[in-house]
Amino acid sequence: MTHLNKIASGVEESRLERGQRALADIDGEAGHKVVAALADIAPDFATYLFEFPFGDIYSRPGLDLRSREIATIAALAAMGNAAPQLKVHIEAGLNVGLTRDEIVEVLIQMAVYAGFPAALNGLFAAKEVFAMKDGQRPPGPS
Repeated sequence: MTHLNKIASGVEESRLERGQRALADIDGEAGHKVVAALADIAPDFATYLFEFPFGDIYSRPGLDLRSREIATIAALAAMGNAAPQLKVHIEAGLNVGLTRDEIVEVLIQMAVYAGFPAALNGLFAAKEVFAMKDGQRPPGPS
């Protein structure tokens, strides 16, 4: 049994419990809003979100949470069709110690591999998240 399967008391932790803990540590309130929004339409899918991405993948050794969020932000920006999830993970990146400048640089890097529209959309998503974190009304693209 690996260290990931145990909590401090030595009791085995389920995938669900591990995923719930990881989601809280990584995404905080934004992650819980996503799960709560699924409660009335697909509560089983919320369980899948806890267990697979957070209980299995995010909890693996090998990459720290900062590195995992850099990869996630880059992938979501490159997809170009996942703005709500990108915003959640930009906030998660801030939660796990990424700076705003690092997030912006990741999004600028996407211009090379995913194109300028993907980078622009990612930068506007970041601008919105940063404004909300500062207690401001989110700006729209110009």
